[in-house]
Amino acid sequence: MDDRRGKSTGTKLAAGGGVIAVIFFIIQLFGGSEVNQILDQLPQQGPATEERELTAEEKELGAFTEVVLADTEDIWNEIFAENGANYREPGMVLFSEVVQTACGGASAASGPFYCPADEKLYMDLKFFEELRTRFGAKGGDFAIAYVIAHEVGHHVQYLLGTAGEVQRLQQGLSQPEANELSVALELQADFYAGVWAHHNQENLHEGDIEEALSAASAVGDDAIMKKTSGRVVPDAFTHGTSRQRVEWFTRGYRTGNFTLGNTFEALRN
Repeated sequence: MDDRRGKSTGTKLAAGGGVIAVIFFIIQLFGGSEVNQILDQLPQQGPATEERELTAEEKELGAFTEVVLADTEDIWNEIFAENGANYREPGMVLFSEVVQTACGGASAASGPFYCPADEKLYMDLKFFEELRTRFGAKGGDFAIAYVIAHEVGHHVQYLLGTAGEVQRLQQGLSQPEANELSVALELQADFYAGVWAHHNQENLHEGDIEEALSAASAVGDDAIMKKTSGRVVPDAFTHGTSRQRVEWFTRGYRTGNFTLGNTFEALRN
């Protein structure tokens, strides 16, 4: 894991961060398939450098994210091996405010995301305070664990070729049709997060699953749109409704079988 908090050097996004934050929360929360295009299109300004000592709480939180990532590695290595494949472990970068990635520059407003170009997860952990205070999710460590597992789910999709196939199919489609594929991709990542939780039950504590479900519900497209604009536009959904996100995480948690997460077929029926 690469912890860049407190020593972040990157390119700041241009003024208007409040608007950018809303755009990212609606379109890009939790590492959707459009991350490269959005990052490339955002206006930027000069470099900014910050260096400071991490607090004890920040260090503890960083250590927790490292443990969660290691847990996902153990479980997905085992699942891939059982299916005759090798699992290539992703990296994870913790950053503050801005970061440079192989997918372009990003700010904390992007929320956690996965960059397939370098096979890394990127997270500004301050995001989780906003998730709680602005979007009504419960607090707790397992909300963070759920998000990490969701982003790792995108890595699994990349390794299996699912993400690339979705990107290919989206070419030439209308925006609502392309969005439907994005929703299926995101819900499958939620399902994979549930599969991880199923196989990690020995490390779960009372209330952990409730924290994950609360986070999943808080980041549904309908919930976010209501909070940010006061209106819901189903054709603009890219991640799924609160109900769908909770449902697919729960399916993964209950079954533990990653082959049962064909969200693409389910949404067509």
